[in-house]
Amino acid sequence: MKLNILKYSMFAVVLSLGLTSCDDFLDKPTEDRYNETNYYQTDAQCIAGVGYLYSSPWHDLLRGYFMIGEMLAGNLFASNNAYVGFTVNGSDQYLKLASASMWSVIAHANTVYNSIKSAPASVSDAARNTSMGECLVWKAMAYFYLVRTFGEVPIIHDNAASLAAGDYNSVQKVKIADVYDYIILTLDKARTLLPKKNSTGRIDYYGATGLLAKVYLNRAGVTGSLNAEDMAKAAQYAREVINDSGRKLMDNYEDVFRLQNNTCEESLIAWRWTANGNVWTAQNYLQCDLGMQGFDEFGDTWGDWTCPSVDLQEAFGIKLLEQQPDAWINNVDTRLRGTMMLPGFFYPYFWQDKGGFDYLKFIFDTDYNAGAGEQKSPTGSNCVKHLYGDAYDHVAGIGHSAAYMYNSLATHLLRLSDVYLIYAEAMTGTSGKTTDASAIDAFYAVRHRAIKNYERPEYISWNDIWKERRLEFAFEGDRWYDYVRVSYYNPDFCIKDLENQKRNQFWNLAGLYKTYYETGSWTITNQGYDENTSAPNVMMLMKKNVDTGKYMFLLPFPTEDVTTNPNMATSVDGVHVDVFSTYSYD
Repeated sequence: MKLNILKYSMFAVVLSLGLTSCDDFLDKPTEDRYNETNYYQTDAQCIAGVGYLYSSPWHDLLRGYFMIGEMLAGNLFASNNAYVGFTVNGSDQYLKLASASMWSVIAHANTVYNSIKSAPASVSDAARNTSMGECLVWKAMAYFYLVRTFGEVPIIHDNAASLAAGDYNSVQKVKIADVYDYIILTLDKARTLLPKKNSTGRIDYYGATGLLAKVYLNRAGVTGSLNAEDMAKAAQYAREVINDSGRKLMDNYEDVFRLQNNTCEESLIAWRWTANGNVWTAQNYLQCDLGMQGFDEFGDTWGDWTCPSVDLQEAFGIKLLEQQPDAWINNVDTRLRGTMMLPGFFYPYFWQDKGGFDYLKFIFDTDYNAGAGEQKSPTGSNCVKHLYGDAYDHVAGIGHSAAYMYNSLATHLLRLSDVYLIYAEAMTGTSGKTTDASAIDAFYAVRHRAIKNYERPEYISWNDIWKERRLEFAFEGDRWYDYVRVSYYNPDFCIKDLENQKRNQFWNLAGLYKTYYETGSWTITNQGYDENTSAPNVMMLMKKNVDTGKYMFLLPFPTEDVTTNPNMATSVDGVHVDVFSTYSYD
C-alpha cells in the first residue's frame, strides 16, 4: 500500500493546475501552484476540482485492472504470465502499481472531500454536496477494489489525522466484514449528498446506489454462508436503480464501448479519460496493451500475445479446432463479436477511413496493413473491448485526436446491466433459484439484448447468472472479483471451476489461418491445444479465514509495504473495528 504515501497525501492538487507526471502526483505542489488550501473557492472550482478523481489517481491500476480482473479469472491469456499461472507474489510490479493507485485514490478523495467541506460560503450547498458525494463514491470504489484484492486492509478515514498521529507505519489491517461496513457507511453518506441526476458522465445518486447494491451482494458471503439480509439489501438497492433512475440499456451491446457513447446512460460509474491535454495519467492506454501491433498509427500497440483465453471462447460456445468458421461468424450472441476478434469478423466502427476493419486482412494483407504477414495470437483471437481504432476513429468518435499512449475511451466500472444481474442474483436468495417475475425480467433484459431470439425463461438459477456475468462483463476487470466473493462462502466451487479451465494455448495456428485466408478452407492438420501444461495451483492465492474456517482468495500486499509495516503480512490477521461507532462523516 506504500503507507508512506500518507506523508504526501495531504497535498492533493487539481491535476490540470499542478501535476504533470505519474511520478509526482502525490507530491507537494510548488508555491506558485494552486493547492487544496486556496483552490476550492467557487462552485466551478469545486466541480472541476473533483474531476481528476475520475482518472489520474486510478492510472496505475489500468494494467492490474485486466491482469487481476481477467487473467487470474481465466478470461485472458499471455504466455509465462504470473497471473495466468497463479504465481503472483509481493514483488510483482503490476501489483505494486495497483496497490499504490488504490491508496492514492483514497488519499486524494479524503483530502479533496475535507477541502470542499471547509470551503467558504461562496460555494453553494448544491455544488458542495455534489462534489463531496463524488469524492466519497470514489473512496468507496477504491476500498471495494482493495478489500476484494487484498482481503483485510487498513482503514484510513482521514489522512491528515493519520499524519498527525504518526501511525502510518504501524496501522493494522481490519477484518473484511468491517471493511465492507466502512464502504457501506461511505456510500450511505454519499447518497445523502448526491443529486438524482448529475452533470453528464458524473456520478449521481443512482450510481452510488448501484454500487451499494453490488457491495451488499459481495458482503453477503463474508460470514461463510450467504446472508439473507444482505441479499435482500442488494435486491432493494438494485431495484431502486432499475425502477427509479429512468436509465435504460442501450439497444446494441457493442455500442456501449464506443467513444461517442462514453457517457451513455448505461454507464453508472466509469473512469473518464482524456487525451485532449498534456497531463500524463489523465489518459487511457488500454489499447496499447490489448490492441495488435499496427492497429493505430502511433506505434503504441503491442497486444498481439495478450488475448482471449481458450476457456472464454468455449464459454461463448466456440471450439476453434472442432468447428467451421460459420459457427462463430453466425454465433447468435452478439457479445462475442464485441468481445473478441475471430477469423471472418469485420468491424465497421474500426478503421472507418479505410472502409472498416477486417481481422484476417489486417493479419495477412500488407496493402491493408503494412506490418501484416503472420498470425500471432496463441489462442487464435484478439481483444475488442478497450479499443478505439485508429486516429480517424478517435476524432470521429469524440472530436479530438489521440496520441502515443493517449486515448479518451471511458472504462466502465459499473454498468446498468450489472445492476440488472445483481438484482436477479440477489433475488435467488439462499436457495439459488427464483421464479420471481421481476428477477426473470432483469435477467432476460440482459440476455435478450445479446441474443435476440432468446425466449424468456420460467425460472432462473444462480448458475444461469454466474455464466451470464462472464459473457456480459468479459474484459471489464470484474470476473476475478466474482470468484473472490463466491470464495467467501463456497471456495470448493471456485477452486474446481478455475482448475477445470482451459488456460493454455493452441499450437500451430499460423498455417491454419493463412490457408483459410487464401483458400477459404478451414482444415485442421497438425493444430492442437496444449494439454501438457498443468492447471495452476489456485490454492497459492488463498488464505484460511480464521472466523469462518473457509479458504478465500486474496493477493499479498507488495513486499515494500510489508517491509515498511509488518502488520501488512498475509500471515497477520486483521482486527475487528466497530465501524459505525468509530467513524463518521458528520
